[in-house]
Amino acid sequence: MTNPYEISDDTPVYVISVAAELSGMHPQTLRSYDRLGLVSPGRSAGRGRGRRYSLRDVLILREVQRLSQAGVSLPGIKRIMELETELERFRVALTEMTAEMAQLRTELESTRAVAARLAGLLRSRGSGGTLVPVRDGRAGRPEAGPGPSAPEPAPSAREPGADLPAAGAAGDPPAETG
Repeated sequence: MTNPYEISDDTPVYVISVAAELSGMHPQTLRSYDRLGLVSPGRSAGRGRGRRYSLRDVLILREVQRLSQAGVSLPGIKRIMELETELERFRVALTEMTAEMAQLRTELESTRAVAARLAGLLRSRGSGGTLVPVRDGRAGRPEAGPGPSAPEPAPSAREPGADLPAAGAAGDPPAETG
């Protein structure tokens, strides 16, 4: 749970007269910018639902004023602000993707290290043995290989249906069902 007394840059705390003074504008200009969607302050919870500006809103108002004084039209200022917001979203997404790629690279390197170790173990055992018993697809039992034989798995660890009698004679292909 967040602290109700904690104030961030986005906490709407300034009434319109204070926000106007902090941004160097007239309160009516702030109302106009709110109607145009340039700066949309929060609203108070009371009956009047008055505008409440955050520090971030005041900084945006100052930027609007700077752009306006530089000769940029209000629709142009709105578009610039939309593009800046979109750019910030892309920056956040890029940061998240970069972190995810770094994590995936770490996991890939770990997987490669495990694979290399397994390959080394296989090489060190020589050509006479295998680490994993190879199953004969027809009977579901390990094939007799050149290396030491593996113990028979417990019934619960066997493949499903391995204990069922085979349909047809040994070596016959399974009947087609249709």
